[in-house]
Amino acid sequence: MEYLLEAFGDCIGLIFSLDREIYGIVGRSLAFSLTATLLATLFGVPIGFLVGTKRFRGKSGLLTVMNTLMALPTVVIGLLAYGLFSRRAPLGFLDLLFSPAAVIIGEFILSLPIIANLTVSAVQAVDPRAVLTAKSLGAGRTMVTWTILMEARFSLLAGIIAGFGRAISEVGSAMMLGGNIRFYTRTMTTAIALETSKGEFGFGLALGFFLLLMVFSMNILFHFLQMKGRRS
Repeated sequence: MEYLLEAFGDCIGLIFSLDREIYGIVGRSLAFSLTATLLATLFGVPIGFLVGTKRFRGKSGLLTVMNTLMALPTVVIGLLAYGLFSRRAPLGFLDLLFSPAAVIIGEFILSLPIIANLTVSAVQAVDPRAVLTAKSLGAGRTMVTWTILMEARFSLLAGIIAGFGRAISEVGSAMMLGGNIRFYTRTMTTAIALETSKGEFGFGLALGFFLLLMVFSMNILFHFLQMKGRRS
């Protein structure tokens, strides 16, 4: 019990002393995850929209593959990307390994299937009458697409938040692709793993607090937007 109390005291001290390393790790993690989520949204929403609204041969097989990708272990992503970006690999000339870009790419790959799959579910759940109404009013393809996205906006937002949660909580590929380099590629999750193994439980606890705070804040924001949308 004394050990836990001491670690908690260290945690509080690090947070309120505005420790440079702690806040640097938090800011870096947030920047990596937001960038990866933005890229995954830009690619995932159009992919999910097309798969969800179009009929084509092999659609069920594609959906099965997309669902499977949601459950890919992070270390497998790290392993495959490491094989592409290492110096003797096909993309080794890009010199991405152990860089922030490599961490972002790993998080992007993990977030993309989640956002794409939840977009498919969101657009398929839209009431067909909304689309028929838009078409009857003379809406073109662009306006029909916009109508579907607006009808599904809260489900889409939930998918984006889920993608962000996947990115910011990722540890396996971030460790393998970023190398956990201090002041450069170290994120909250990789730092927690490292510092806890070194016995710096208070340091890890402080980072865990910020990690939970970010995820909690995103869900509070989603709930606020959802309630505001229902009132309007």
